[in-house]
Amino acid sequence: MYWDKAGQENTEKTINLAVKRAKELGIEDFVVASNTGQTVLKLLEHSVNNIVCVTHQVGFRNPGEDEMGFEMRERLQKAGVKILTTTHLFAGVDRALRYQFGGLYPAEIIAMSLRMLGQGVKVGVEIAVMALDAGLIPYGKDVIAIGGTGQGADTAILIKPEHSAKIFKTQIKEIICKPKA
Repeated sequence: MYWDKAGQENTEKTINLAVKRAKELGIEDFVVASNTGQTVLKLLEHSVNNIVCVTHQVGFRNPGEDEMGFEMRERLQKAGVKILTTTHLFAGVDRALRYQFGGLYPAEIIAMSLRMLGQGVKVGVEIAVMALDAGLIPYGKDVIAIGGTGQGADTAILIKPEHSAKIFKTQIKEIICKPKA
């Protein structure tokens, strides 16, 4: 499915398609990008059990700031959601080098290449690998990764992630939905 526009107006439809495809394939694990928790709440409405929520790292927008409030974090954890708040796979020290010295570095080249398929596809790959590296999803299994462009969700992919040290063995098996541009 291709959306005419990117953005949060596609969140509900994206989640519906992702859950439908997961049921068809017997996929149990979902990895979702969500800084506020709102996208995860919509996924929880579908009685999905194995959810990893990947947030922005603390300080992403403002130094020392965690974009997900304590109350939401507690609510999601009580619902069984595993929350991963850490340095982004395609940012980290490469981004610090770019800010300090200019230029483009390997992780950012990978990110820019994935963005040719859309921001949400890049996010889906990134969060699936991060969740795998953190031990929050099982190794060697397909998962559904849900990401977006800005706020909300507009992209869902079926992916078999590999650990970051072997990221080029990651398999994007299906693009379930994404924006056209």
